[in-house]
Amino acid sequence: MIDLKDNLILVTGGAGAIGSNLVKSLHQKGAKIIILDNLSSGTEDNLKGISDIQLVKDSITNEAILEKIFSKPINYVFHLAASFANQKSIEDPLTDLDTNIIGTLKLLQQSVKLKNLRFVYASSSCVYGNVEGVISEETVLSPETPYAISKLTGESYTSFFNRYYKLPTVILRYFNSYGPGEYPGEYRNVIPNFFNLALQNLHLKITGTGEEKRSFTFVDDVVETTIKAALTKEAIGECFNVGSLNETKIKDLAKKINDLTGNKAGIEFEERRKWDSILRRLPNCQKAERVLNHQAKISLDEGLKKTYQWFLSTKK
Repeated sequence: MIDLKDNLILVTGGAGAIGSNLVKSLHQKGAKIIILDNLSSGTEDNLKGISDIQLVKDSITNEAILEKIFSKPINYVFHLAASFANQKSIEDPLTDLDTNIIGTLKLLQQSVKLKNLRFVYASSSCVYGNVEGVISEETVLSPETPYAISKLTGESYTSFFNRYYKLPTVILRYFNSYGPGEYPGEYRNVIPNFFNLALQNLHLKITGTGEEKRSFTFVDDVVETTIKAALTKEAIGECFNVGSLNETKIKDLAKKINDLTGNKAGIEFEERRKWDSILRRLPNCQKAERVLNHQAKISLDEGLKKTYQWFLSTKK
């Protein structure tokens, strides 16, 4: 096991789905952890059972809070905090800009003040836009929503601070992470929303035909690669796709969840969303495999079972 004993680590968005699982893994490795999260989408419930961590309930845009946090000798920053979701960003682009661009810039400005600090920026596959098929890091970027634009802008600032200030940075583009810690909601991903409907014996609603293909990556695999990215010297200054190489039709995903939960209600189809016209999307992760030894080890069936058990535990 990687030993991070006595390393001080800041995780922004650490009460969220990926963030809380990252915190748990870092804590198991002996790290001292500060979490900065305004709990706009994350929850303290995700952090239950983790001792000796500091949770700062505030925004990454609050300069006074950042000054206080960065007065400490931080070794690593994992920047996962974001105003999340494509549809939400269309409805409220100013909040999206303030959090995802201004907040990221303020974190970078604080980070360059400290020596021996590494900065990992969590980006998204949405920066590629409506690109079909297999996507590599060299694929032309064409963001289609304010969220995608803001995440790509965050990447650009991160790369600038690496080139100009020599800040050791790594950019990770996540593809459809899922698992424990992600609650259902209007702006949430398909898997938690499917489970939420299935556990109420309701139809699973698919926006489109259900023939759309996506890859889904269990959160433990995402977390493992995220930590490797921070610790790997060869990753500095680079950008990596992080995802699973297995693709699944959305209608098959819905059937798996209905079968797993015993939901007899079936599936309903709705009109496709204007910004979501991609029929097939799969990451090329050869670069992450080569440099970070990234592997999506947990199968979709196994990951769905783990997620289902977590959903049941939240109902108790």
